[in-house]
Amino acid sequence: MPGLRDLIRLALRRDRVFLPVWLGFLAFAVVITGSSYKDLYNTPQSRADVVHGLGDTPATLALYGRIYADSVGGLVAWRLGGISLALVGLMSILIVVRHTRADEESGRAELIGAGVVDRRAPLTAALLVAAAANVVLGVIVAAALGALGLGVGGSIAVGVEFAGSGLMFAAVAAVAVQLAVFARSATAIAGTVLAAAYLLRAIGDAGPHWLSWLSPLGWMQQLRPFASERWWVLALALALIVPLLWAAFAILQRRDLGGGVIAPTPGPTHGELASPLQLAWRLQRGALAGWALGFAIVGLALGSIAHDIGNVIGDSESVRKAIRDLGGSSNLSDAYLATSMTVFGLIAALYAVQAVLRLRAEETAGHAEMLLATGVTRARWVLSHVTLAAAGTVVLLVAAGLPAGLIYAAQTSDAGQIGRVLAGALVQIPAAWVLGGVALAIFGFAPRASAAGWGAVALCVLIGEIGPVADVGDWLLDVSPFTHVPLLPGGEFGIAPLTLAVIAAGVGAAGIAAFRRRDVG
Repeated sequence: MPGLRDLIRLALRRDRVFLPVWLGFLAFAVVITGSSYKDLYNTPQSRADVVHGLGDTPATLALYGRIYADSVGGLVAWRLGGISLALVGLMSILIVVRHTRADEESGRAELIGAGVVDRRAPLTAALLVAAAANVVLGVIVAAALGALGLGVGGSIAVGVEFAGSGLMFAAVAAVAVQLAVFARSATAIAGTVLAAAYLLRAIGDAGPHWLSWLSPLGWMQQLRPFASERWWVLALALALIVPLLWAAFAILQRRDLGGGVIAPTPGPTHGELASPLQLAWRLQRGALAGWALGFAIVGLALGSIAHDIGNVIGDSESVRKAIRDLGGSSNLSDAYLATSMTVFGLIAALYAVQAVLRLRAEETAGHAEMLLATGVTRARWVLSHVTLAAAGTVVLLVAAGLPAGLIYAAQTSDAGQIGRVLAGALVQIPAAWVLGGVALAIFGFAPRASAAGWGAVALCVLIGEIGPVADVGDWLLDVSPFTHVPLLPGGEFGIAPLTLAVIAAGVGAAGIAAFRRRDVG
């Protein structure tokens, strides 16, 4: 295929930082989880407490899935089988969109196509790079778990889980980039499919188990590493990948370069946006509405079991102690709610970073330059998006904390619980702002490395996931702003949220100052 080899080399060169960071992060999570679980659950009784205690709670089933083996390897596969597989799918989506639709949107694909390059070469190169990344990740995961002595067959199965999840969503992204005209829309389409797959798997594992079979992520978990592996489920993955790739290439051959199946809707023939803030709101309101709806639904679900969390967990004292330690309260319900609010805070930080990095997307697309050619100043343009990022974070955490507080108050017949639970959500705001400020500083000082803002959130997620079960040292735990957030309800409120808010403002102001002094684009 003319031009394929050169395009693969170009993609690997462009991803020389992106791919090692993603692969290193995921591999590190696997190694830390495997080594920590090997030390923590080295007795049958300790593993039984997890399987029949924490592993049976609806919230845990929704996050990580079901436990299929009571061995150390089985627990490791369970802990890695929820969020980690979704992250692998996200990595594949970003790779494919970056080297296909994003290049068409920026005009790079048209320049490349002017040479001796097959029309199918860019998509083929993107898929081959994504496939290579997933295969390398699968080999690293299998080798790491095998080196820990968890069993060869199960370790290979976990590696196949990772690689298979990534390959399926690379195929999903290949179709998404044919449907949408803009890279952001293609990412949203593929991301929605990924979110739906995770949601179906979560509902199926926590409720009707047959729903898990409707999710590609559920198929990978049904491989059941360390529990008499079911290799035949890989046929389901193949049955999804092949038709999707056929459809992607078929559409590619029939559409115009730069076009898509879903045509963008034209704007109004008459109308005017009076300020950059109104424009930022127009660009980001749809994403904020989707995030808020998701927060409200999950907040309602988690709050509904807070009052009966003791019955849900059962008699396992080790699990009860773990929840109390994580939540910082002797009251089991308070500790559970405090832990849940911390998770919401981390997810809200993802929104804050996404909203801030919209600045970079507008800059690379050339929209910022046109806007700044008018009377709009750089600081005013940046602050329009930063304002939405900050206010949107507040909206999301209210959307999570208020429903959780309302249903918990109804169950306990105590209206005062509404304020207590809502306070637990609101104290997470400054920590999420800090990560948004970090993303803004990177945008100002090193715009080409803006994607590192996601890495800051990933690091905090990793610290939150691994820190409590691994002896990583207080210095590493202190890196995450969420370590310093008061654990409410149940804990004591301190000055930490105010300190974090000041840090966020300072870091963000430095980013704005840097942007005012650098070249646009």
